[in-house]
Amino acid sequence: MFTEKLSRLFTGGAIAALIVVGSTAALAQTTPPADTLAVNYFSNANTGAPDATVQIDNPGTSGGSLCAMIYVYAPDQQLTECCGCNITENGLLTLSVNGDLTHDPLTGVLLNSGTIKIVSSSGAPTCDPRKPTPTPALREWGTHILNSGAITETEFLTATLSSADLTKATNLCKSIIGNGSGSGICTCGVGD
Repeated sequence: MFTEKLSRLFTGGAIAALIVVGSTAALAQTTPPADTLAVNYFSNANTGAPDATVQIDNPGTSGGSLCAMIYVYAPDQQLTECCGCNITENGLLTLSVNGDLTHDPLTGVLLNSGTIKIVSSSGAPTCDPRKPTPTPALREWGTHILNSGAITETEFLTATLSSADLTKATNLCKSIIGNGSGSGICTCGVGD
């Protein structure tokens, strides 16, 4: 009797342990790795003020080329443009806010301000922003055109990339690329 109870307890405990281990493995597979999302803003774009730039560097710590999956949002949180840009190991990519990131919005309305999210991803050289595979390493900086006319530069801030945010961005990007008749696709500027 005691052996039967011990056997049931052990079997139940083993099953519970497998469920916990399986759940942890499932979470690890769905949670994007750290150091994959960078966020910054832009302002005074497409106003006649000087053009701002975004600089993206691949420091080479991933061992090869990476993709900068770029998602440009309007102040009302609507995705207006997306693209994926290849950056070789130790390469530098320079993007124009006016000419590359906000030049052809899905709605046809040029943005003056908004948010830029960049996901560091594998997948080079194809770099499809609808299918990112978050992979750490890219480093990003952006210039800002202030109302006073002064120009500042800041490093993009890292943020936690959630599976939900990644899914939302990629689904919106799929819709833009699939239904936007060529609008809403940013370009990859000048790079390596």
